[in-house]
Amino acid sequence: MNDQSPVMTNGAAPGTGGREIPLSQARLGQRGVIARVHARPDVTHHGLAADELERRLLELGFVEGAAVEVIHEGLIGGDPMAVRLDDMRVALRRRDAAEVTIRLDEATR
Repeated sequence: MNDQSPVMTNGAAPGTGGREIPLSQARLGQRGVIARVHARPDVTHHGLAADELERRLLELGFVEGAAVEVIHEGLIGGDPMAVRLDDMRVALRRRDAAEVTIRLDEATR
């Protein structure tokens, strides 16, 4: 490794926070950046195949590097949740949000 390569911590580039959590665990006001979208094939997605759910999330804009902020949580169990995703707002179920991993901003931990 040369001296100019960035040092990674918990899969994060320097200065980007570092702690990664499923979007479903993020709480109101927390912000971050999408690290990855990966629907697990061993989890029931209520009639959807894992690759179909992953495709739908990607089509909605849940792509690596997109800024995300939790802006609303439902009254019962926090479901559904609404997020600001770059310049749009998207509502989704927490069970679907569990397939999106975000890297939290240090200021909103």
